[in-house]
Amino acid sequence: MSSSSPALRSQSEDRTAAVLWGCELSVNSQSCVVKEDDDFLEHLVLLKTISLGADARDELHVVAVESKNTYGDHKPVPIASLRVSVLPMISLKGLEFVPPVTFMLQCGTGPVYLSGQHVTLEDVSRCKAHEEELLDMDGSDEDDARAVQNGE
Repeated sequence: MSSSSPALRSQSEDRTAAVLWGCELSVNSQSCVVKEDDDFLEHLVLLKTISLGADARDELHVVAVESKNTYGDHKPVPIASLRVSVLPMISLKGLEFVPPVTFMLQCGTGPVYLSGQHVTLEDVSRCKAHEEELLDMDGSDEDDARAVQNGE
């Protein structure tokens, strides 16, 4: 495959920044919102684990999510049901959400801990185009200065 292939180029020219992310859901804070930044970059929230706290009661704890990814009337969609004596923690792979995303404790008292990554994708080709534009502007200023020195 040649290097000019759009799929190959986009993979090699995107810069990724990942920051660890987490929140606690409980009776006191039943929801957690991850907002999108106004930086014109692509953002993803990757959910990696959902676990019950050490002092969680042996009752059903249901975690739901509402995101741009959900269809229709944007009702919260349950993504995990945990119970201390049966399943106190789950490890997730590949559960991605586009901010803004809201995680909610639909059932149970918690504490329930969510952890993952907040990923920012930066298109390097846009950055390179901007750098080249700045260099062209700088280069034309230098050419103008040389022309003045040479009496042109």
